[in-house]
Amino acid sequence: MEERECLVILNLIRGLGPARIRSLMAHFGSAAEIFRQPSSALARVPGIGAQISRAIRNWEELEYAEEFRLMEKLDLKILTIFDQDYPANLKEIYDPPSVLYVKGNVIPEDKPALAVVGSRRASRYGLQAARKLAAEIAGRGFTVVSGLARGIDTEAHRGALAGGGRTLAVLGSGLGNIYPGENRELAEEISRSGAVISEFPIRAVPDRQNFPLRNRVVSGLSLGTVVVEAAERSGALITARLAMEQGRAVMAVPGRIDSYSAKGTNALIRDGAKMVSGIDDILGEFEYLFPELQPPSAEAPPASRRLENLSPEEKLIWEALGEEEMDMEALLARTGLPSPPLSAALLSLELKRLIKRLPGKVFIRS
Repeated sequence: MEERECLVILNLIRGLGPARIRSLMAHFGSAAEIFRQPSSALARVPGIGAQISRAIRNWEELEYAEEFRLMEKLDLKILTIFDQDYPANLKEIYDPPSVLYVKGNVIPEDKPALAVVGSRRASRYGLQAARKLAAEIAGRGFTVVSGLARGIDTEAHRGALAGGGRTLAVLGSGLGNIYPGENRELAEEISRSGAVISEFPIRAVPDRQNFPLRNRVVSGLSLGTVVVEAAERSGALITARLAMEQGRAVMAVPGRIDSYSAKGTNALIRDGAKMVSGIDDILGEFEYLFPELQPPSAEAPPASRRLENLSPEEKLIWEALGEEEMDMEALLARTGLPSPPLSAALLSLELKRLIKRLPGKVFIRS
């Protein structure tokens, strides 16, 4: 067997994991050589023991042929830790996955990447903030990384796509079990302009213990992590902690002091995370690393050109604003739009840089 095939099979063995695989390879020199060893030799390697050594010796009982068949059927790629195109940021962390399954493409231009994560039960404010920030981050040339979960993660991916940039989705399940199910179409869209990634075998289900492992990959792929909204025990805080341990930047969007879903982000800021009130706060962390990704000096296109192809709702809001500042209540009354489509159209106009949001949910033409 080729070395990469051996690594895929080792990755299928329950309880082995990347740290033990590295230990075995350091001891025996290659993945292929591991399979040539008797159980006694395998068991003597620190951290292996009798049970795992037996599982390695009985590797032919694994459904490895089905794994390779599914790879071909689903058009997946395999990246091993030894491949040149394995993500550079991820390779630097303490425990990088030995194997990554990839739907789409990971490219060198993904090195300037930022994670945008947060609560599954996000507020409307949190969802809008995640989408807007991700769109602006992607528009400045950064790749947006997130976990495809409901809530903030979903909006981060959608924002990156709306901003015309790249995004990477990291799963806590196998690529044959996209989770949550309602994001299957989103995953397919991401794979066409980025990648969907998992370290787990193709048919792996989204077990609870997989998600902290997934989170270390999200932060590991990224130079920094932006937490948009998170409760006190949110999984996004695990991602932030892992980012700190990996020596990466941690940033957080502040929320209302009486909001349950902002307690985690506000605590991060209290404990030293950089407060994010807009894209410039994020870019400031990386201006010396990637000066080419900073905003161009050229002026934005004139408003007349940017007004082309507005939706009926967007045109209604633009005309209602005139030269005035207006809050949500005034816009609801002036446009006659229901609240959800009004909020969606306002966010779209912000992304197009036609309006600005001021404190207190007040809007004005840019």
